[in-house]
Amino acid sequence: MGQREGYAGGGEEVIVTAAETLVVERIESPVGVLLAGATLRGVCLLEFTEPERLETQLASIRRHYSSEIVNGTNGHLKKLSTELVEYFAGERREFSVPLEIVGSTFQRRVWQELRVIPYGETRSYEDIAISVGSPKAVRAVGTANGSNRIAIVIPCHRVINKGGKLGGYGGGLDRKKYLLELERR
Repeated sequence: MGQREGYAGGGEEVIVTAAETLVVERIESPVGVLLAGATLRGVCLLEFTEPERLETQLASIRRHYSSEIVNGTNGHLKKLSTELVEYFAGERREFSVPLEIVGSTFQRRVWQELRVIPYGETRSYEDIAISVGSPKAVRAVGTANGSNRIAIVIPCHRVINKGGKLGGYGGGLDRKKYLLELERR
């Protein structure tokens, strides 16, 4: 049985086994349909459903989980759906749904740093690079940011260019602008 090192969101390392099923479901939102995925440990995917972006993220997920991917739901996906409704209604500033974050040590450091950017605020890629102790790794931060498989919950939309421009966003700049404006209300 294959195993992969992962991150369960609270700092502890987890082992992902090939026997574990990954459950996925579609969630409607004001920014379009999202595909969410979770194991028994937590949410590991929240992605916009444009084919090019979704295929990249699903390929990444398949590399980490050699288990079956099935349509359905579980407690984590139900909680995520509820928290997303609250977020888009302006009633939730932080997500509490358990996460299963799988990535390199550097990626996990970047993604953890994204999670501490306060609601309604932004940071530059350079700010994040400095915060993770790699001030010259601005491009690597951008790559890690773009590899985030749990959109909105791990708020990569809060990262902008140093000059204040929006920069890129896997979900598209219109969505990034919408999310930032939602949080600034």
